[in-house]
This record gives sequence, C-alpha cells and structure tokens, in this order.
Amino acid sequence: MSKSKRIRRSSPTNQQGTRRNLFGQSQKVIIGTVSIVLIGVLVWLPKENQAGFPEVTVYKSPTCGCCGKWIDHMKEKGFKVITHNRQDMNQIKQEYGVDYKLRSCHTAVVEDYVLEGHIPAEDIRRLLKERPAVDGLAVPGMPAGSPGMESKNEDLYEVIAFAKGKKNAIYERH
Repeated sequence: MSKSKRIRRSSPTNQQGTRRNLFGQSQKVIIGTVSIVLIGVLVWLPKENQAGFPEVTVYKSPTCGCCGKWIDHMKEKGFKVITHNRQDMNQIKQEYGVDYKLRSCHTAVVEDYVLEGHIPAEDIRRLLKERPAVDGLAVPGMPAGSPGMESKNEDLYEVIAFAKGKKNAIYERH
C-alpha cells in the first residue's frame, strides 16, 4: 500500500495542525459555573470561616492591651473574631451570666457558649467538638502565661466550666 492510500486515523489536531480543545464549550460553562458556586459558598458561609471554626464575638474594654493579644491568639489559631469595644463590661458579664468569681477582662461568645478571659484556643476547639452541657468556660483573673498574658513567669491556671444552677468544674489545667 502506498503512502498516499493509507487510511488516516483521526487525531487530536485540526486541519491547521493545532491541537483541538479537549473540552467543549458546554463543559467549560459547567466547570465555570461550579467553580463560581463553590467560591460563593466559601465566601458566604453564615458563621463559618475557612478553618471551619465558628465566629467568635469578643466584648472588651477599648484600653485593654491583653485582650487584643488574646484576639491575635485566636486569629492565629484559625478563628474569625469580631470585636466590640465596650465601656460597660460589668453589664456584659452580667447579661451572659458570668459569676463575679469567674470574671476576667474580656467576654466572648461562640455559638451558644460564653468564654470569659484568656482561654487557650485548643480548649475552645475541644468545647466545640465535645459540646458539654455548660454555659461556658472561664479563666478567672489574668494568669501570667495564658494566651494574651505571655511573660517570663508563667502561672499554673485552670479553665473552669460553668453553668447556671450547677457547680463549677475544672475543664482543663495549664
């Protein structure tokens, strides 16, 4: 058989010798639409950030520096934080049911839980994973070495779980 009479097999090139596109126009539209929807879902998830942790709302005094450091700690650990500077912190603590003995400088809320003071992010992750029947967690006072209160001298401190009408319990020791 001569070269000119050979049967040509179809190839992925067109008559000009350039490669044909493997995807048709309709496939490109579908892929583009799915991509836009996925990006939209990631951007507009109601209170979830990209790390998968719910939004934390923090109430703090506008002059408190250690609260800002705790907020930085939370952000570094993947939480999205919304901050409200308030002058009436005692009222906020009362509204959220934080007993006087448990109080610290800032109060935060994540989902249905109250967070009082310099609680490590890993304890908050555990709280959200285990979902115990408590109102919240607290680190009373401002212990040296807790997130936002870093120093050369570190105090041992406890994270306390609290719930209205129940006895407080140690949730974690640091």
